[in-house]
Amino acid sequence: MGLEWEQANIDARDPVALGRWWQEALGWVVVNDDPEEFEIRPAADRFPGLLFCAVPEPKTIKNRLHLDFRPDDRDREVERLLALGAIRVDAGQGDVPWIVLADPEGNEFCILSSAVGADGASSSLWTGVPGNAGPELTPSGAQ
Repeated sequence: MGLEWEQANIDARDPVALGRWWQEALGWVVVNDDPEEFEIRPAADRFPGLLFCAVPEPKTIKNRLHLDFRPDDRDREVERLLALGAIRVDAGQGDVPWIVLADPEGNEFCILSSAVGADGASSSLWTGVPGNAGPELTPSGAQ
């Protein structure tokens, strides 16, 4: 395939502040500290990165695209992110095994169930989600 995913762009009122928040949250490195286009990556030579772009308007509605993260320990990671300034969000998710948070500018993201369960077994993305039997999923509205 001729495409490589380079980065996800995130609109921000303050790209530097939001980019630095995500840098600390993810433990990534800054590769561009321009105040209009602040970029972080897992390592300087690794992709994809996150590019925070200056926009004049604040976020007003739920994101159409969001990031999901699979931690080693979901509850410990949620507490760490809350301490950094994330907030819990009710996006209408109901009773699910993931937790929805928002960064300091209100961008939602999810902390999924832990990578390894209490029983030592690997966690499935869809385990415990009502109506989902496993990885063979049909997108909402598809027939």
